[in-house]
Amino acid sequence: MASFPLVSARYGKEKVRVFRVVKSDRWHEVVEYTISVLLEGQIASSYTQADNSVVVATDSMKNTVNVFAKTSPHVLTPELFSLHLGMHFVSEYKHIDKAIVTVMSHRWTRIPLGEKPHGRAFQRDGNDVVRVEAVVTQDQKDGSTAAELSTGLQDLLVLKTAGSAFEGFIRDKWTTLPEVSDRILSTSVDCRCALKIALPSESSVAIASLANLGIDFKTIGASIRDITLETFATDDSASVQATLYKMAQLILAAHPEIVRVSYALPNKHYIPIDLSWHDNIQNTSVEDAEVFVPLDAPSGLITATVSR
Repeated sequence: MASFPLVSARYGKEKVRVFRVVKSDRWHEVVEYTISVLLEGQIASSYTQADNSVVVATDSMKNTVNVFAKTSPHVLTPELFSLHLGMHFVSEYKHIDKAIVTVMSHRWTRIPLGEKPHGRAFQRDGNDVVRVEAVVTQDQKDGSTAAELSTGLQDLLVLKTAGSAFEGFIRDKWTTLPEVSDRILSTSVDCRCALKIALPSESSVAIASLANLGIDFKTIGASIRDITLETFATDDSASVQATLYKMAQLILAAHPEIVRVSYALPNKHYIPIDLSWHDNIQNTSVEDAEVFVPLDAPSGLITATVSR
C-alpha cells in the first residue's frame, strides 16, 4: 500500500460530566461542567506505525478532570479551570505540545427565600451555558507556555415579538420572501469572546500565577450576557446582521481585555398561518398576525467576528 502523509492529528475525551460542591458551613457553592480535552503533539506514530507508546489514554484524561475537579483551587471559575487543565497536560507529558480544553458551565442559581438566597438550594434557571475554551501550547524547544482563551454564551434562546424588520434585500427571479416592516425575531445565541492572556514563560510558574491574571471573569461573563440580552431587546433591528454588530461593538467597548467577539445567530422563523379559509379571518399582515407556526428548519444563519 502507498504511504500517505499524516497532515494533522488530535484526539481526546469529550462529554466528561462533573459536578462540584464547595462547602463552607451553611453556604455552599456549586458548579456543573461538561468538559472536552483534545491533545496534539508528537503522536503521529500512533496513527502511522500502530505505536501506542505515545498515547495518553482518553480514560486518563477523564480521570485527570475528575481529580482536578476535587483539587484545583480554580474549579469555581471555568476560565481558570480550563487553563489549569490545559497547562497540566502540556507540562505532564513532554511530547504533548498543545491542549484544547472546552468547558461548558451549566446554570445553577440559588433559590430565593424571601429577600435572601438559600445557602444550599439551587434551581436551573435557563438552559444556556457559559462556553469556555482554553488552547494551551508549550514550545518543544524552550519549554515556554502560551495560552489563548475564549469565553461566552451558547444556547441562549431569545425572542421578541416586535422591533425587527427585514426590507430592501435583493429581489430577483429566485426571491419569494416578502419584505416585512415588523416581525417576530428569535435566535439561539452563540457568542465567543477571545481574551488577551499574558502568562509567564515557564509552565510551572504559569500554573501558580493563574489567580493573579487580574481579569474579573465573573463580571465579564455577566456583562456579555447582559449586553447581548439588552441589545437584542431594545435594538430597532434592520436585520440580524446589524443587531449582531451592535452587540459585538458594545462588548468590545466595555471590556478592554476582550480582543475579538464572534457571534453565530440562527434565525428561528415564526411564520404567520393563513386562516382566511375560515370566515375570512385575517392573520398574515403585520397588523393582523397573531398565530404563527414555529419552523425548526430550514433556518437562516448569521455569523460574524468583530475585532479590536
